[in-house]
Amino acid sequence: MKRILKYGAGLLALLAAVGAAVFFLVLPDYVADTFNEVLVDPPYQVSDDAAALHETLTVADLHADPLLWGRDLLERTDYGQVDVPRLIEGNVALQVFSVVSKTPSGLNIEANDDDSDNVTLLAIGQLWPIRTWTNLKERALYQAERLRDMAERSNGQLVIIRTRGDLESFLERRKTEPGIVAGLLALEGAHVLEGDPANVDVMFQAGYRMMSATHFFDNEMAGSAHGLEKGGLTDAGRVMVKRMEELGMIVDIAHGSAAQIDNVLAMATKPVVVSHTGVKGTCDNNRNLSGEQLQAIAANGGLIGIGYWDTAICGTDAAAIAKAQRHVADLIGAEHLALGSDFDGAVATPFDTTGLALITEAMLEQDFSEAEIRQAMGGNQIRVLLETLPE
Repeated sequence: MKRILKYGAGLLALLAAVGAAVFFLVLPDYVADTFNEVLVDPPYQVSDDAAALHETLTVADLHADPLLWGRDLLERTDYGQVDVPRLIEGNVALQVFSVVSKTPSGLNIEANDDDSDNVTLLAIGQLWPIRTWTNLKERALYQAERLRDMAERSNGQLVIIRTRGDLESFLERRKTEPGIVAGLLALEGAHVLEGDPANVDVMFQAGYRMMSATHFFDNEMAGSAHGLEKGGLTDAGRVMVKRMEELGMIVDIAHGSAAQIDNVLAMATKPVVVSHTGVKGTCDNNRNLSGEQLQAIAANGGLIGIGYWDTAICGTDAAAIAKAQRHVADLIGAEHLALGSDFDGAVATPFDTTGLALITEAMLEQDFSEAEIRQAMGGNQIRVLLETLPE
């Protein structure tokens, strides 16, 4: 009997070890792959004209979430949608790396509470530091640390942008060194501030240069388009926006409730961005912007980052992206267009980041001029960053 118990205990220990190995070593990559599907695998083919034009563009994407999934972005992978080698292959000059700190269970675009958190298990499974398991601010600080570490190990291939001077120097260097990419840190949701606008300074010191007030649920700063109350900016939220502008952080109104968007635009003294979105004119749902909102953002001098996933564009190819871009350009002008992929944002996309020339080709087919394509693919984004980033 003792021998049976001994062998039984050994078997249980082995099964526990195998289970732990699966949880910590296999499951995170499986989840990342499953949630970030690429609908058409590379390589991608475009016309000679589109390829030639795309090679001359300075491409900038306002929103991608690869830091959430624990990958070393210096290494090329065959799953997910973004890493540094693929950014370079896609001729991306600047990528905004947005940090997700909390998402609710049963996430949807209509109404979510803040009572659950999917990121906790992901953080544990990826062996994030224990301090991050229950603290949203620490999750943001840790992910900023990870990007800094990757930049330090990249031999200059990945450059983090914190100031206007950093961006100017990078763009000058890239004229002779095309095999480099800039990264800018952003926050998806001000719940990382823990209700205290003073933590804007903490995030700024950590390297963050863009932040949205909300993600998929209401928080102490503002209401979300997908929250329960969908209110506007709170008093703390107004202090937050003012402090962001003082520091040179870009205010992102993606996922904002209608009231929040109105409140931000009423007080903003600098251009705001909608880092990743669709428009009701081509895809009418609660996630996307109305024509009136587009016009108000244009009056502010802001940018509309058109996303690549189905809820944003009601389609699954570059043609649907370009159709949304055409609608925005016709309504408010191409000078307000931008890219907002939402790569690695738990969405399926038509291509990975090596396929951005497909958008260039689709824009040509939508009769955009070369100048307008240069604006939308990165020129507008670079302009607003140079206007807004601190000295």
